[in-house]
Parts: sequence; C-alpha cells; structure tokens
Amino acid sequence: MARGTLRIFLGAAPGVGKTYEMLEEAHRLGGRGEDVAVALATDHGRSETQALLAGLEVIPPRRLRHGGYEYEEMDLDAVLARAPETAVVDEYAHSNVPGGRNQKRWQDVDELLSAGINVLSTVNIHDLASLGDVVRAVTDVRQAETVPDDIVRRADQIDLVDIPPDLLRQRLSEGKIYAADKIDANLSNYFRLGNLGALRELTLLWLADRVDEGLAKYRAENGIQDSWPARERIVVGLAGGPEGEALIRRGARILTRVSGGDLLAVHVRAADQVASESPQALEQQRRLIQDLGGSYHIVAGEDPAAALLDFARSVNATQIVVGISRHKNLAGLLGGLLGGGVGTRVVRDSGDIDVHMVSHPLGARGTGWPRPGDLGRVRIAVGLILAVLLPALLQLLLVFVNPEHSVATAMLVQLSGSVAVALVGGLWPAVLAALWSSLLVNYFSTPPTGNLIISDPQNVLALFVFLGVSSAVAMVVDLSARRSKEAARATAEATTLSDLTRGAAGSEDTVQSLLNQARTVFQVRGTALLRRGDDGDGTWRVLASAGEVPAPTLRPAPEAPDPEGPDPATGESPDRENVEEIDSATRLVLYGRILPASDRRLLAAFGVHLAAQLERQHLVASRREMMRLAESNSMRTSILRAVSHDLRTPLAGIKLAVGGLRQNGVPYTPQEEQELLATIEECSDRLEVLVGNLLDMSRLTSESVSPQLHPLRWYEVIPGALHGIPPGRVRVELPANMPEIDADQGMLERVVANIVENAVKYAPDSDIVVAGAAGGLSPAVLDGRPAGELRIIDHGRGIPAERVLDMFRPFQRLDDSAQAAGVGLGLAVAKGFTEAMTGRLAAEPTPGGGLTMVITLPLSTGEPFDARPGGDLLEPQAALTGRRHLPAPASPSASSVSSPDAT
Repeated sequence: MARGTLRIFLGAAPGVGKTYEMLEEAHRLGGRGEDVAVALATDHGRSETQALLAGLEVIPPRRLRHGGYEYEEMDLDAVLARAPETAVVDEYAHSNVPGGRNQKRWQDVDELLSAGINVLSTVNIHDLASLGDVVRAVTDVRQAETVPDDIVRRADQIDLVDIPPDLLRQRLSEGKIYAADKIDANLSNYFRLGNLGALRELTLLWLADRVDEGLAKYRAENGIQDSWPARERIVVGLAGGPEGEALIRRGARILTRVSGGDLLAVHVRAADQVASESPQALEQQRRLIQDLGGSYHIVAGEDPAAALLDFARSVNATQIVVGISRHKNLAGLLGGLLGGGVGTRVVRDSGDIDVHMVSHPLGARGTGWPRPGDLGRVRIAVGLILAVLLPALLQLLLVFVNPEHSVATAMLVQLSGSVAVALVGGLWPAVLAALWSSLLVNYFSTPPTGNLIISDPQNVLALFVFLGVSSAVAMVVDLSARRSKEAARATAEATTLSDLTRGAAGSEDTVQSLLNQARTVFQVRGTALLRRGDDGDGTWRVLASAGEVPAPTLRPAPEAPDPEGPDPATGESPDRENVEEIDSATRLVLYGRILPASDRRLLAAFGVHLAAQLERQHLVASRREMMRLAESNSMRTSILRAVSHDLRTPLAGIKLAVGGLRQNGVPYTPQEEQELLATIEECSDRLEVLVGNLLDMSRLTSESVSPQLHPLRWYEVIPGALHGIPPGRVRVELPANMPEIDADQGMLERVVANIVENAVKYAPDSDIVVAGAAGGLSPAVLDGRPAGELRIIDHGRGIPAERVLDMFRPFQRLDDSAQAAGVGLGLAVAKGFTEAMTGRLAAEPTPGGGLTMVITLPLSTGEPFDARPGGDLLEPQAALTGRRHLPAPASPSASSVSSPDAT
C-alpha cells in the first residue's frame, strides 16, 4: 500500500486563516470527486469556519475526561475504519489528552499516512520546536505544544497562509479570532504589531530554507551541476593566511548590495599546505564571519581550486571571492606553466559562477624560499662542508678507479656525492656540490683534461645534463627531507593538541590547565595570560599564570635578542618573551627563552584553544547571569502575584476592625473592643511575617544576603525563634554540652522560627520537639568539616518523598492549602538563609510518622566560648525555662542582609 501524502498549511500566528484555507481545499477536493472526511477541525467559535464545515462529512470525535474537564480528540480508530481518501486533521502539533494511543497528534497523523490516507493539517510557526526560544523572546509567551522540525519538513507540500499584520489585528478587533473579553489583552500582548512582523519574517525565513532543501534535492536527483541563482549566495575562499579577513569583508560588502542572501567562508585544507596555515588567523576569520551573520566551513582536498568549486556548486553559490596569489612573479610563472594558480583555475573552471579576484597587501609578496633553518643550522653547515670536500675526495678516488678518465663514470660517482650532500644539508649545499662537481669533471675527465676547455660538443651537453640532474635530484631529496620533517612535526603537534584537549576537558579550570601544559610543552619558565586594562593607559594585568612570571612588559619585537645577554648562571634570559595575540586586548606570553620558528604554529594553536576557553567562560557567565535574572524576574512576578492576593486578607481584617471602632453611635462593650483590637494585632502580625518573608526571598534571589558569621550556641537563638508560638506546643531538648557553630544569629533565629511555625501549622495535633545531638558531640559532616545539627521534629501527617524538593520551593503549600495558610515562603527563606551561612537544611521522615527538619551548620573553630566577654550565661535549660514573655525574634541585621535599593 502506498503511503499517503501530507499537506500542511503554515501560518505566522493564530487567526491568519489556516483552518479556513484547509477546509476550502477539502471542498475543492470533494468537488473533484475525491472521498474527503473531516477527522477533526477546530472552529474556535468562528462563524466563517463553522460555515465551511457544512457539506463535509465529519467523523464524530472521542470525548475524554481529564482533570475534571471534558475534551474532544480525534477518533483515530474510527478514521482508520472509515478510510477516506483524504482526511482533514487540524492542529498538527496538538498534544493528546491522556487516554489515547499516541501522545501527539502528529503521531496519529503518521498512522493515517501509513494506512495510505492523505492528510490536510495546520501548523503555526510557534509550534516548531527549534524556534521555541526565538518565539518566546519575541512574544514573551512559552509554547507548551511543539512538533519537531524534521517531522514538518517531511511534509509533501507546505502552503504558506499569510496576511498583513495590520489586517490580522483588524480581524482580532472585530471579534473574528477570539471572544470579546480576550481582544484587548491579545492586542496589547501577543498580537502587537512588532510581534506579528517578527513572526511573519521568521515564517518566511524558515520556509525559504525548506525551498532551498527542495531545490538541492531536485538538482541532485536530476544530476544538475549548474548553479541556479534562486538566492544570492557568496562563497569566500580562505587560504589560511591573514589576507582572509579582507576577503570576508569584501564578500560582506558585495552581499549588502542585494536584498537577502548568504555568506559562506570555506577553508580548503590540503595536506601539503598545513604548515603554511595560521591557526590564529583562521580562528579570527571564523569569528568575523559569524559576527557578520555568515557560516564557516572546512573542506579537505588535495586540489584547492577543485575543492572550492565543488563546495560552491554544492551550496548553489552565485559568486566566489578569492584573493590574488601570494607567490612572486617567478613562482607565478611556474604555476602558469603547470596549469595556473588557485585563483586562475577557479576563474577558468567556475562556469556560470561569478568570481571576484581581490587584491590584498600580501599579494605577489611571496611565501618565501625555504629557510636554511628549517633543516637546522648544524645540518646546513655540515652540508656546506661536505659540498666542498666530498666532490674533491670522490675525484681523488676516481684517479684510482677511473684511470681511463671516463666522463660517464666520473658523472655517476659525482652524482652520488651530490645526492649525499642533499640528504645531509638540503637544497643549497647540494646545488653548490653539483656546481663544484661539474667543474671537477670538466677539469679532470673531459678532454682536453687539465683545463676547463671542452672540445667535444657532446661533452658540453653531458655536463649541462649532469648539472641539471644533480640539481633536480637535490631538490627532490631536499623536498622529501622537508616533508618528512614536517610530517613528524605535524604528528607531534597533533599528539600535543590531543593531549591538550583531553587535559583541558578533564580540568575544572581549563585556562589554568592550558597554561600549565604550555609551560611543559615549550619548556619555559612561566606562562601568563594578560589582558589590557580599560583605563586607556596601556597597562596589562595578569588573568592567569603558571610558573615564574615577572612583571609583564610585552616587548614589540619579542624575538629580538636580549641586549643584556643571558644569565651567566643558567645561560638563559629570564626576561625574554614570546607573545601570541589572542585578540586586540589579550595576549599569551611565554617567559624564559625565545621559541624557534618551528614552534610558532603550535603556540598559535595554544592561543586558539585559550581564546575558545575564554569565550566559553564568558558564555557560561552570561548564561548564569541570564538565568539569575530570569529567576529573579520570575520570583518578582510571583511575589507581586502573591502580594496582590495575600496582603489583602490581613489588610481587610485590619480595615474592618478599625472601621468598626471608628463608627459613631455604635456602643461596644469592653470585651468587644478587645476582640477588635486583638483582630488588628493578629492581622498586623500576619502582615509583618508575610512582608518579612517576601523581602527576605527577594534579597535571596538578588544575592544580596551577606551573613556575619561568629561563634554561637544553639540555645542562644531558640528563645527569640519561639516568640509568638502558643505555650506548650514546643518542647526544647538541647544537651548542655552542644559545641559552638559558626552562624549569623539573626538569620538562624529566622530559620528556626520559620520551620517551627511551619510545623505548628501543618501538624496541629502534634507536639513539636527541638532537639540536638546527644552527648554534645555531633557526628555530622558538612563539606569535609565537622558540623552541628539541630532537629525540629513533629509527628504530623508527614510528606511523600517525591514532594520533599517541592517543599523548599517558593510559593509552595502542602496540597494547595488555603491562602490563609500563607504564601509558601517560610521554608524557602529558611533554606536560603541556611545555605547563605554555608549550612544545609534537609527533611527526613520521623519514625512513627511525621517530618523532621535537620539544620546542619559547621562547628566553630574560633575563640572558645567561655573566653569571650560576657561568656557566663545560663545553662541551656535555665535559659529556656521560666520565661513567659520572650523578646521578639531578631531579624537579620542591616549588616547581615544588605540591598542596594533598600529603604
């Protein structure tokens, strides 16, 4: 059975007419003779949509009850049994009510498609999972029902249903989208003109991407290689040098001349050009292309021109930007003889893709001849000595083995000497050996011997051939030696970078780990990461360092010899610096010795890794700050919501009592007056507690709590914490020898008071016990330190284990108890204050039923209690008995809790 086709009507917002268009299409298909049935269509009370349902067969939906409400869902089994040719299923991203076969409606649709039934459905742009964060940022509305993008992209056809934002707002104001009581709220929130414009543009961009995918698929299926300029797409070719920045900016300027388009930067990595790449330059170019809104790509290929053109064709590029060659005239001429440079071949083979050849400061300046230092100064020196001595020794040997003065024999022997010199010293010593050997062969073996005159023209040709072959062999041997050394160096660099990545990934402080590894790899005295100050005086400060780091100087020419010379004791100059620029204000500096040129590329790789780690730290800090701000904003919203309701209850009681007392002509007995005054006092106390908790929670979320820790004993805070608790409800059982803890007295009183009040509230028929560890010794441990515990025990109803975490969250009440029970901040404040004092607040079930709250705080290591002034206090039981009127609990002092906007 063939699979059915899916057609989706996509809209930027509710009310654009998706369901209307879908039902009109159903009428058109039905009029054409197709069997069409409406599996589910939601009209939302809109008369135009209801009118379109007339004349269409509607399969009755299932009715399911959930949470006390009744819902209508598509009857999947009935639709499969009916098996229409086309089924109309509204709201593709809808989440089904529990009780059905599938969790999502798109899963139901997939079953219909598998049964060979064609489906018409609808989707809003905010339903797409990948755009949830973007839509939330635009509209400040979080969408609960989403569908994966790839599920929607599989649709056989997507129709855009679009109307201008002004017309959509007009339809909303006329009551054609929502009921009259919802119009004003939606006009001022989700359906603001700016929101609708952004959602519309987002829809068009998402749909354009799908058009590109379809176009690429069609070209691949039909073997079309030519570019189809459906959308302006510029590809910038990067060679790995610093000129790439100029090319990227040129491509961006070209793109600004058109409306819309893509900018892609591609670096073709060839095996024989890795050594000439600059990791630091490529990293900076990657960041630049991302800042400009483009994308960065790396492609492997031995032929850079062919690889660049293949990539451009694969993305359907319309223009290519490449730089002029960095080779000098001679190298360019050789490249032309061999088929042209990269830019020339891109222009020649580009076909219908426009190519821009961009000049830059490094153009035609050359990549430089191989430096003698590449093979080492010792090898070069030995090679030059051999170039002078070895041909002479071989000629001396020829006197004995070649008495006939055979030119061929002399050339072969001297050629082997040139090869030997090339193996040792490289190209230039080998060329010198070839010239010196040719002179010796001419003088001793070419008739007439004993002079440099050549009588036979064939010998002239033979000598030139010998010189050319010797030079060619020397070049090949030299190139092979260099490639072998580069391969060994690349292997060593790859191993180092692998260890670098693995070590950094396993370290908590990745920047410090990278600096330590750099100090070890390069064998320097110290490494430092420096940042230029923002005060404009050019001073540098150390962000992180490893090893011995002197005061930063950042010489402009770090490779210059030290004018003061090396340290006579160590042979090194401790002030020598190797500076690697990470960005305009950040430098990686190595102290102790100047690195050879061969290590500069690896140093640049360290700089790239450090730049990535710094960027990662910045992003983590930004994310943490955004989460803190979002949490704080959410908390403030909850506080305002709670204040709007919960403050009214005690205020209403106060106002009612005061109003009654102020009424003239109404006689009150003394007992009635006392009742009204007691009502005012009780409501005022409730209001004070509520406002205190709200302020404390606000300070906790804004991280403005700063506890003043000092040695303290538990019984010092218990009297103040139990103020206001009905007599006889709390029993205190503190051992006399409980050790001191480090705590803020005001905070700890608030913690104990909130926990006790919570226990009294939710365990009304139980005794509350405040107990400490027996024997005066606490077995508790907190972050490796010995700690003291205070347990507040009740035998009430307890709480399920899965609800323990929710209990400490703000605005949570047990089983959604009545508002009179409070706003649910007591335990959240207690937990926040305990953690601010580096302690822990936990809950555990009481044996036999109930709940035990455990306050754990670190034991004090400060001055002994009895040695402090005023240390002669009563024993715990004496301090806690015989006191009918206790002082009010001390709230956290101004020095303990500070807020920049406190009044």
